[in-house]
Amino acid sequence: MDGVLWNAWVWLDGRFGRGSVFLKGGAVERISPPGQMMEYGAIDCSGYHVFPGFTDAHVHLREPGFSEKETIGSGTAAAARGGFSSVCAMPNLDPVPDGPESLEVELALIREGARVRVLPFGALTRGQKGKELADLAGMAPFVAGFSDDGFGVQDAGMMREAMEEAARLQKVVAAHCEDSRYPAQDPQSEWRQLARDLELAAKTKVKYHACHLSCAQSVALMREAGRAGADATCETAPHYLLLDAGQVRDEGRFRMNPPIRAREDREALLEGLSDGTVGLVATDHAPHTEKEKAGGFHSAKNGVVGLETAFSLLYLHLVKPGLLPLARLVDAMSGAPNRRFGIPDGLAAGLPASLSVWDLAAEGPVDASLFLSRGRSTPFEGWQAGGRCLMTLAQGRVAFREGI
Repeated sequence: MDGVLWNAWVWLDGRFGRGSVFLKGGAVERISPPGQMMEYGAIDCSGYHVFPGFTDAHVHLREPGFSEKETIGSGTAAAARGGFSSVCAMPNLDPVPDGPESLEVELALIREGARVRVLPFGALTRGQKGKELADLAGMAPFVAGFSDDGFGVQDAGMMREAMEEAARLQKVVAAHCEDSRYPAQDPQSEWRQLARDLELAAKTKVKYHACHLSCAQSVALMREAGRAGADATCETAPHYLLLDAGQVRDEGRFRMNPPIRAREDREALLEGLSDGTVGLVATDHAPHTEKEKAGGFHSAKNGVVGLETAFSLLYLHLVKPGLLPLARLVDAMSGAPNRRFGIPDGLAAGLPASLSVWDLAAEGPVDASLFLSRGRSTPFEGWQAGGRCLMTLAQGRVAFREGI
């Protein structure tokens, strides 16, 4: 895209400043104070805010294998509508990307249908079965990292072997921490495997990332690991920051794994996000068909959608009441995931234009029937959301534009 985003509030160096963003050849040419007269052909962004494009380090795009739930096209359209210019896609697919040939099936679909940058994760183990190491070396040049997301690797020896190989390849291991000896409702199912993994990560020197943390004990473990200088990061999701068990209803839209936990867990996660212990916010966007989420809580499949609501909900319910600094939220949704997974996005002169334009004064209820995602299952149906994304550019291309 070539053009000018004129007279916006532009997010630079952790704060907003008035400026115009000049775009040329798909890159940010410069960001400078707006002139008194709007340039010919410029987009008037007076009163609007320009952020770096967000990065979601944990999404399920469901292709190949499960296109009735989501496609690369529909999932990345939803991402763009939520202000995301990059996403990292998890490997619980069919075929599972556990080697170059199976990974290429997914990569071909990404090249064909993606509206934003999609970096896939390769599986840690063959078929995500936890028994045999996947071909990490063969996939390494093409993936964000390695994960068996959806399954905890139960065998410590297998996990250590995977970490050693990932460390050799200088790639991130993104772990779904779930110890099968405990029911998912028991926080021990999460934090006990996290404790094991952090010990193994310290021994193997791997770049370690813990997915979708949900309990206070996990936050404490990550804080301790940070103080010890471990190369370990973690994420949590909007539903763990905004909901607690007292708000869960007997409906499929409240079911995910790990589950929504106690108020004390939510408070610990928010504290961890505020002080940087929890570095990333990721949606764990996991669409299912209407049938799979119908009925009560216990009959539904695990997973909810979140790409189109993440920033708006967190902005209105955490930032505006003063519970979380805006700078922390922006870094958790852009800078931190980019740093962790080596994604060359940002809002600065000379970089490909990956940004989003927002009307932060807009508010309205979440209406899943209007989602671009094929998934409609959200625990936030009817909640007020603050801010409306008007445009997203992903690597210089218009990925979403509405109302500007």
